[in-house]
Amino acid sequence: MNEWYAQAVKKLETEKGSGHYDRYAGAMKDAVFEALDGFCSQDAEFAQAVVQGGTFADCMKAVAKNCGSAISDLEVFRRAVRFYFPGADVKFHMTVNFCADVEAEAAQQTSAPKIIDLDNFL
Repeated sequence: MNEWYAQAVKKLETEKGSGHYDRYAGAMKDAVFEALDGFCSQDAEFAQAVVQGGTFADCMKAVAKNCGSAISDLEVFRRAVRFYFPGADVKFHMTVNFCADVEAEAAQQTSAPKIIDLDNFL
């Protein structure tokens, strides 16, 4: 990881626990924290901006401002990133996996522990 990452995550964790949130920000704070953690691990410059930027509670106020009765995940994460790094943007890449159930079932079958009876080798 980068040198700023640990500092950024520590700051976010501390502030997340000590902040006061309205009901909208409170509903979104865990997902925003996870996203910011991921962004900080991806880019040292962003992690530095988080360390040197405002508080997580203020970030969540900015995210929840004028959100109305609904807001997309993309817009939530975009607002959070722009709080720490104005002008930055967030892009999503989504794919469809038509065989997800089959792959999950196969993974469960292959990950089952093997029981070996040592008497079979004697």
